[in-house]
Amino acid sequence: MLNDPRSHGLWEKTAPLPPATLPLSGDVHADVVIVGGGYTGLSAALHLAEAGSNVVLLEANEIGFGGAGRNVGLINAGMWVMPDDLPGELGAVHGERLLDLLGNGPKLVMELIDKHGIVCELERNGTLHCAVGPEGLKEIEERARQWSKRGAPVTVLDARETERRVGSSAYAGALLDMRAGTLQPLAYARGLAHAVVKAGVAVHTGSRVTSTERNGAKWVVSTDGGKVTADWIVVATDAYSTGPWEQVRNEQVHLPYFNFATVPLGDNLRKSVLPGREGAWDTKEVLSSFRMDQAGRLVFGSVGALRNTGLAIHKSWARRSLKKLFPQLGDIPFECEWYGKIGMTDNALPRFHKLAQNVVGFSGYNGRGIAPGTVFGKVLAGHILGQISEAGLPLPVTDVVEPSFRAAKEIWYEAGAQAAHFVGARV
Repeated sequence: MLNDPRSHGLWEKTAPLPPATLPLSGDVHADVVIVGGGYTGLSAALHLAEAGSNVVLLEANEIGFGGAGRNVGLINAGMWVMPDDLPGELGAVHGERLLDLLGNGPKLVMELIDKHGIVCELERNGTLHCAVGPEGLKEIEERARQWSKRGAPVTVLDARETERRVGSSAYAGALLDMRAGTLQPLAYARGLAHAVVKAGVAVHTGSRVTSTERNGAKWVVSTDGGKVTADWIVVATDAYSTGPWEQVRNEQVHLPYFNFATVPLGDNLRKSVLPGREGAWDTKEVLSSFRMDQAGRLVFGSVGALRNTGLAIHKSWARRSLKKLFPQLGDIPFECEWYGKIGMTDNALPRFHKLAQNVVGFSGYNGRGIAPGTVFGKVLAGHILGQISEAGLPLPVTDVVEPSFRAAKEIWYEAGAQAAHFVGARV
């Protein structure tokens, strides 16, 4: 995509092909027009179509172009925010409702993969939140306590068991979450797209929305090549929003995140590095993540953008950090490198927006797009179909508000990541 190997990296290299699609041409009618070909839009389209709705999906670029095709591939349960903090942020009803919904999010992802035969390198062996030092251990112990009282299958592993599972002695322990897992994120998006087309959805890529207007009780959504007249609009563009809904992008601070993928490890190394194939990340403020793909490549990432001075700084840091974390790898070369944008909200929680009459969308996934995006797509379908009332949604309706100093914060995050990794690369 973009003729740039740093946009989607390993995932574009190894994902199955998407369904054949064409830009929108001419005027069409639908019950629902969905804007955005990521997890939320595809999930909403699939669930609507399976219920009998006439659906058109418009994607400005290609399926999985945004965060869906660039993320690490961790199918996490919940959000970054501690479980007990959600009721305080959202109120008791919405807080517990969201926890229950997102706690079961990975289950829905895996059920859809099984149901539709999606080939996306799914691993069901859980994830490891790795504790850095005593403070990190306290953090995961508290997170485990809060999830355990809600019945979640989470376990705190000691340093020895963590070393056995990770292949590194760097951590004081880890939180094992057996609800979670990993997948090839772009392959999952493309697999959903195949299921969507099979369900009867008209999918049009290369179809950027240029304007919308109200025509009586209907919406008219225009692209460069045509128009869709529909009863409902689902805005599923999130952190990559442009055009009529750029405000959704502007309510989020972009946090850049990069990944490097090694060449495939040999059989002996695969037995010592994540032998159970769990996905992992640590408790550092500028965190690191790592997981294996199906071919045995170790995917290693952190905060930062692979552009300008950041490319050399982050690559140097990644080489040194990987060697320190897994000395058994030696000077293993990288095969792919890429980066994308995480949309961060002020309280690190997602939003539900009613942007106009019958124009709805979720946004602000804060680095947790796979399960929440899939779940929220299903919720939007249920809402449009009249199965879920506005009062029954997992989030209250909120206005779109741009955070203070957004542009400055984005510059600071990118520069700060470079500074942290420059110092780290010199240690």
